[in-house]
Formats: sequence, structure tokens, C-alpha cells
Amino acid sequence: MFRHFREQRIAVSETEIFLRSGGDGPPLLLLHGYPQTHVMWHRVAPVLARRFTVVCPDLRGYGASGKPVTDPAHTPYSKRAMARDMVEVMEALGFSRFMLAGHDRGGRVAHRLCLDHPERVRRAAVLDIVPTRTLFEAVDREIATGYYHWFFLVQPDQLPERLIGGDPRFYLRWTLARWSGGSADSFAPEALAAYEAAFSDPATIHATCEDYRAAAGIDLDHDAADADRRIACPLLVLWGAEGFMDRRFDMLAVWREKALGPVTGRALPCGHFLPEEAPEETARELARFFLAEGG
Repeated sequence: MFRHFREQRIAVSETEIFLRSGGDGPPLLLLHGYPQTHVMWHRVAPVLARRFTVVCPDLRGYGASGKPVTDPAHTPYSKRAMARDMVEVMEALGFSRFMLAGHDRGGRVAHRLCLDHPERVRRAAVLDIVPTRTLFEAVDREIATGYYHWFFLVQPDQLPERLIGGDPRFYLRWTLARWSGGSADSFAPEALAAYEAAFSDPATIHATCEDYRAAAGIDLDHDAADADRRIACPLLVLWGAEGFMDRRFDMLAVWREKALGPVTGRALPCGHFLPEEAPEETARELARFFLAEGG
């Protein structure tokens, strides 16, 4: 995986970020989701690297990146803090402006980065999410059941950490299978091994719970304060036709409420994990969007 990509560790203000980068052309930052690492892009990044300089980091708290000590408000794991990491990483690589795609948690970081640092982002894509406030405000029995982990991972006093830590391999594989339509067959063995290695670390389990605790608290505070702010750049929205988002939300309508610029996109023939379940379609849609004129 990631042949011809370089590995780096970059010190940012509050932690250290591990990344792989490769290719040549306009800079493109790819952000992963839960419960994965940058490895989720292994089928897409090499294709995009034919036309772009592709940067695939582990978000703080995930994979080989640093895991800062948290605080009672979970501030170190806010999407604002994670977005700031990414701006500093790209600046360190020599990119003051760049294009950006985020899946799942990475999509939430991408959304916050577009709001906090609009001058940095030329074009952005979000994969298989709606904004955090939108989902919380729509909670009913179906969402609480389908997105049970949002409410499990936020529980305090090490409860989810201890339960997940009792059998992290089972939890990881069960989660990946459930969100991808009931099977882990979409995931390459090397990718599964990388996710299992990351989740074998109790610090990773704790940090990723902190990510969700921040989403249920300080991230909502930031979103409320910025309720009138909109994404300024062109936005691409992709989602899985077999996933939960497609059943519950008008995805383009939801994101058009959050954007000033044009919003385009479509469903792909897969579940939640677009870059691994439908890598060719994902790479094609991202390349078409990021190569469009006016980016």
C-alpha cells in the first residue's frame, strides 16, 4: 500500500501528526474517519497522486499521530483543534492553499476547516456525513439505533474504553462489517491489520472516544456560535446508496443550507466506507471535481 509515498512526522502546535504524501500537482488533503486511519485511502490516494500532490495524515488521536492529554471540555479533540492541525501540516509542507476531502470524522474536520480557515481551501468534499448539529437535531429511534455509537462513545468514566478494550479486534471488525453492509470483505487484509494495530493501543481507544465526546459538547458550541457562517468554496457531497445517510437525509439539500458556493454530488453504489467499498468511483468523482476549472 502507498507505494512511492513518503512518510513524515510533522510537529504542530499541540501534538505531532503522522502522514504519507505522494504525487505531483495541486495539493490535496485527504482526511479519514472512524474507526480507521489514513490507510483507508490506500485504494484512492495512488490514483489521485497521478494528478495531485496527495497528503494523507492520521488525525490527532488516531493511528500513529499524537494523542494529547484531554481536558474536562474535551477541547483537544474538538474539530477546531483537529482542523488547526491540518492547516499547520499543510503550511509545513509548503501549501498555504489546498483542496480537501474528508470521510466520516474527517468530513467533520473538513467542515470546520472550511469555516475557520476559508482562505486556505480551494475546493472541498465531504463523504457520507451530514453536519453534526443536523444529525443531533434529527435524532429519533432510527438514528439512535443506527448511530448508537455516538451515544455509547460519549459515556464518561472510561466505560466505552474498558468495554472496547476488552476485545478491540471484535469491536473493530463488527463495526466495519455493520457499516459496510454486513461484511468486512471490502477491506484489504493489510488495511484491516493496520486498523487492528491502531486499536490495540488503549491510548487510541481513549482518544477516539474523546473525539466523539467533543462532538457532543464543544463542537456543538462552536457550531451554534457559527450558525450563520457558510462554506465559501465549491463543495462536493458523496454518500453510499446502501448506507444510512441515503435513507434519512436529502444530502444535497442539507449541505446547500451550509454553503454559499455551488454544491454538487451523488450517491455511490456502496455502504458507508466509500473509499474502500467503491474506490474507483470515489477516485473518479474526486478527480473530476478537483480538476474542474475555477478550483
